[in-house]
Amino acid sequence: MLKRVVVTGIGVLTPLGNEVNTFWQNVVAGKSAAGPITRFDASLFRTQLACELKDFDPSAFIDRGMLKRTDLFTQYALVASDEAIRDSGFDLAAMDPFDVGVIWGSGQGGLDTYEEQVVEYARGNGSPRFSPFFIPKLLVNMASGMISIRHGYMGINYTAVSACATSNTAIMDAFNYIRLGKAKIMVTGGSEAGITPASIGGFAAMKAMSVRNDDPAHASRPFDVSRDGFVMGEGAGALVLEEYEHAVKRGAKIYGEVGGAAMTADAYHMTSTHPEGLGAAKAMQLALEEAGLTIADVDYLNAHATSTPVGDLSEIHAVLNLAGDTKPKLKVSATKSMTGHLLGAAGAIEAVITLLAMRDSVIPPTINTTELDPAIPAHLQIVTGKALPAEVNVAMSNTFGFGGHNGIVVFKKI
Repeated sequence: MLKRVVVTGIGVLTPLGNEVNTFWQNVVAGKSAAGPITRFDASLFRTQLACELKDFDPSAFIDRGMLKRTDLFTQYALVASDEAIRDSGFDLAAMDPFDVGVIWGSGQGGLDTYEEQVVEYARGNGSPRFSPFFIPKLLVNMASGMISIRHGYMGINYTAVSACATSNTAIMDAFNYIRLGKAKIMVTGGSEAGITPASIGGFAAMKAMSVRNDDPAHASRPFDVSRDGFVMGEGAGALVLEEYEHAVKRGAKIYGEVGGAAMTADAYHMTSTHPEGLGAAKAMQLALEEAGLTIADVDYLNAHATSTPVGDLSEIHAVLNLAGDTKPKLKVSATKSMTGHLLGAAGAIEAVITLLAMRDSVIPPTINTTELDPAIPAHLQIVTGKALPAEVNVAMSNTFGFGGHNGIVVFKKI
């Protein structure tokens, strides 16, 4: 018999706050984290804005030796997962360490380290003076490995990669291992350190990013008729998933139940989503069926909506395909309008948002959307401008990634 799975801990490191409480307050308040890039000189780049972390000093959380041995994406993972683990409050000493695992995600891994080392190589006229930490720092699986080493978790441990659907892939895998009885607790989520010259330059060259450089705070505008691309974000989101009976027995705080999760592939295009959202609609349907629900039961959808012209509409089409001729009661918001797009970490911080929306009965807003795309039907309830008080018993979080990956997670209130 399959086990029930609940969320007992959450943690974040985001452009809107370096811990959960500040982050959530800013999300509900509808604040924008976007501004000019300060991480490097972007004056000659097509896109010169991003959602950077603010007042974050990794040395306050990680010792000097570890900082030398880890890339930013791993450091972000350690900070967010530490918060989630503290929040969950489980006692490893009372458990078999092989019952606790880590499945983490990142789309780009140690890109910052890779750029730094290759540039140093080029400046050295081809002299192979690489750091002995070069390879360990850039490996995309290193975040999951370092979380387990830091805490002594000896169970299932690996990394998921499915571009911007990565975090939901990791959450789904963690969910499945627990309900199959192969783990009691899983630390899961994603981290990304994508504000680098190569990352910004590469996405900008694809014309995937906003060029509203003179007005960064209003650049990410999902569903708006004038949207022109996404805004890069950075950071991490973490969740502690736990077998329901185990959580109840130890008196754990429960944010919600993972009702279902599913993935499909668009099999359509390298970077574009299917224009009618066929793969996305099927993934949503499968995740809801696994939860014993339909689209009619969903109160809140945290949309993937990144503020790209094609992607936002394909997600709307997917929802409408699933709803058919009936008007869905669900309310939709796109929180990337505030956080920017954290690529492989997006699904994790949006899962945290979704769970807190259920806890506090409030739907966060989509900011900067002043004129809805006329292709979006009026009966679809997009929450814009300000947060909306509303009972949320069932919520769904969508993620879609380059390569045609669709990852959906459904949460239920307990």
